Amino acid sequence: MTAIKHALQRDIFTPNDERLLSIVNVCKAGKKKKNCFLCATVTTERPVQVKVVKVKKSDKGDFYKRQIAWALRDLAVVDAKDAIKENPEFDLHFEKIYKWVASSTAEKNAFISCIWKLNQRYLRKKIDFVNVSSQLLEELPKVTEESVPSGENQSVTGGDEEAVDEYQELNAREEQDIEIMMEGCEYAISNAEAFAERLSRELQVLDGANIQSIMASEKQVNILMNLLDEALKEVDQIELKLSSYEEMLQSVKEQMDQISESNHLIHLSNTNNVKLLSEIEFLVNHMDLAKGHIKALQEGDLASSRGIEACTNAADALLQCMNVALRPGHDMLLAVKQQQQRFSDLREHFARRLASHLNNVFVQQFTQALLQLYNRSYFLSVPGHDQSSTLAQHSVELTLPNHHPFHRDLLRYAKLMEWLKSTDYGKYEGLTKNYMDYLSRLYEREIKDFFEVAKIKMTGTTKESKKFGLHGSSGKLTGSTSSLNKLSVQSSGNRRSQSSSLLDMGNMSASDLDVADRTKFDKIFEQVLSELEPLCLAEQDFISKFFKLQQHQSMPGTMTEAEDLDGGTSSRQHNAGTPLPVSSEKDMIRQMMIKIFRCIEPELNNLIALGDKIDSFNSLYMLVKMSHHVWTAQNVDPASFLSTTLGNVLVTVKRNFDKCISNQIRQMEEVKISKKSKVGILPFVAEFEEFAGLAESIFKNAERRGDLDKAYTKLIRGVFVNVEKVANESQKTPRDVVMMENFHHIFATLSRLKISCLEAEKKEAKQKYTDHLQSYVIYSLGQPLEKLNHFFEGVEARVAQGIREEEVSYQLAFNKQELRKVIKEYPGKEVKKGLDNLYKKVDKHLCEEENLLQVVWHSMQDEFIRQYKHFEGLIARCYPGSGVTMEFTIQDILDYCSSIAQSH
Repeated sequence: MTAIKHALQRDIFTPNDERLLSIVNVCKAGKKKKNCFLCATVTTERPVQVKVVKVKKSDKGDFYKRQIAWALRDLAVVDAKDAIKENPEFDLHFEKIYKWVASSTAEKNAFISCIWKLNQRYLRKKIDFVNVSSQLLEELPKVTEESVPSGENQSVTGGDEEAVDEYQELNAREEQDIEIMMEGCEYAISNAEAFAERLSRELQVLDGANIQSIMASEKQVNILMNLLDEALKEVDQIELKLSSYEEMLQSVKEQMDQISESNHLIHLSNTNNVKLLSEIEFLVNHMDLAKGHIKALQEGDLASSRGIEACTNAADALLQCMNVALRPGHDMLLAVKQQQQRFSDLREHFARRLASHLNNVFVQQFTQALLQLYNRSYFLSVPGHDQSSTLAQHSVELTLPNHHPFHRDLLRYAKLMEWLKSTDYGKYEGLTKNYMDYLSRLYEREIKDFFEVAKIKMTGTTKESKKFGLHGSSGKLTGSTSSLNKLSVQSSGNRRSQSSSLLDMGNMSASDLDVADRTKFDKIFEQVLSELEPLCLAEQDFISKFFKLQQHQSMPGTMTEAEDLDGGTSSRQHNAGTPLPVSSEKDMIRQMMIKIFRCIEPELNNLIALGDKIDSFNSLYMLVKMSHHVWTAQNVDPASFLSTTLGNVLVTVKRNFDKCISNQIRQMEEVKISKKSKVGILPFVAEFEEFAGLAESIFKNAERRGDLDKAYTKLIRGVFVNVEKVANESQKTPRDVVMMENFHHIFATLSRLKISCLEAEKKEAKQKYTDHLQSYVIYSLGQPLEKLNHFFEGVEARVAQGIREEEVSYQLAFNKQELRKVIKEYPGKEVKKGLDNLYKKVDKHLCEEENLLQVVWHSMQDEFIRQYKHFEGLIARCYPGSGVTMEFTIQDILDYCSSIAQSH
């Protein structure tokens, strides 16, 4: 253990300027045995810091590491478990209890003894030693800093004997004397025993000299003893005099005791009087309500600004008096009880008067608001009135009434509402319910009339709206045209006038829907949202200020359907003066807004349904506008009533948008083609162009661009699939023509609009157009020189059988005479006639609006020239030197094609 002490002192504590005083080898009680050392240390620098350090051997086993240290001042209890029997277990109570088992009882006792000594020397707060033998805690000489060695080679203190008889270093003076002595003796170093004997002899000589000196001073000692005897006699005389003085002062002492007792009683009486005066002043200062405040509470005018201010000050003063923190015993005083009862009566009386007045204010404002509604002609459903004439007489604007004057008047009572909330929550709750009842009815009428005006402005006159069963709203609505189930593809000139458009989602003719109508709807819808937004925000701000509720700026998540306040959270019983927690106040704002504006969401949904019925493409406008307002409302307060309501309505708008896209795809699939007329550009292809152009203008810089891109993908896939379906079913118009014209139209549309998400579809449309153009050219052109084509097919067959090209002319069926005979059947006049008939045939197949005739004709010209060059090549290779040539040239072909195109 000594080696371990020296190693720990050298490696761990000396570098940290600490001295190791005691050490014990321990392990934790009740766990797997892992030994460590508890060390008691002190710092070498002042002020001295005493610590208990836990040291653990490293896993590799070659050095020790300091694991944890506790300040001795944090040690509360040392529990040795048993003061009689030997027990190696002990507990140290720091912030938590540490249970240890020492390797031996002796080490434990030595460590606890060292802790006790350090506690006695360095700590003011004494440690509680429990179950410790009294022998260990005897008052031994305290550990001093000088008794503790420093340096690597010095011993480490541990037990009692070591603490008392510790080695002390020599000071400089002693070291110098020893060196002088050793210099005087030559063998001091070489023969230590002889040097020690010499020193012993010299010490004996000095002792003898000291004894002789003492004996020589006996005479002086006798003289000193005589002087002491005389001094004792003088002391006895002084004691006699002091005794007489004491007897004389005894009576004075008794009198002074009586005076002191009297003074003490006087002082005690004065102290009690001062304390009593202080208590009376406290009660008078804190529980006395001024007469002016009492009069204001009982008779103050709650209608004037000055009266409201006086009542507010009086109510605050009353609340302070009622909430004063009484000292112990005050509540047992009769005067205090009477004053408290008086305050309670004043509070009840003023609370009733305030609640009654505010209810009257609510009723008055409700009545005034209804009169304003009547004056503004918002009552569109008055019996006996023609609504169209009413609107003509009164230029009703699409605006909501401004409640700012009402809010301004009520906010004067905000502080009184806060007082009522903290003193009488029942009446506060009743006022809240009454306010919601009045406001919900008022807002319901205002908002419904507001939406009726919006519907009328969207649709037009009231009479026409009866076709759709719309109360107070009408529009440019016509009878339903033929549905797309009966749609037939007409000629390009009258197709759009005789067929229903893909816009016809509301059984309306496309001719009734134009850009002006959609712009008008967009403007009205935006105005509706712009009017609702400040209305809701202003009302929510007023509620939080007037009813003193917390604004829920940071509430996470979205709002769910709240229960009605009549049977919900607000109906819970609260003690008077008990404020709601913050979360409940946030819920209360949410529930109040839901009840007051419970008609907004249904009315918005009805307006959206009307807009979708007028024109399904209105869902595009609504999706963009609603998304923008939801985004704006969430930036202000993501959990507000406005944000949640608009978010719910946005879901409906998104469903209508998805439904519009699905209906267009469904109607594409239901398209039927006419068997008597050519197809041309299919209606849904043209309507996709119109949809894309409109959507791009609406969704420019919109937040919901991703929804449009998804719709584009669905629509273009439907267009591609159904174009091919119609082409396969077409009987009068060749399949390649239908595919070529429609995919050319799609490619042109996508190229013009530059829709980034449809780049792949644009390339696909171009490829399909090119492929079907080539296919149609090859199929329509066919073999214009049929006999000549058959002749050269025979020539190519002979060559394929192995006959050399220059030997083909020796075949009887393919000699020069047969070649000349076939060529003479196709003079230039016949070729031109055949090309003219081909031009007329192509003209019948193609539609005028796509204007692909010249493109197709030019491609046919190129294909014919290619065939001509092929025939000339065969003649040159198989009939060399024969002088046989075609009756017409390539230039003739170009002239023929040009003259035919110009003539038509």
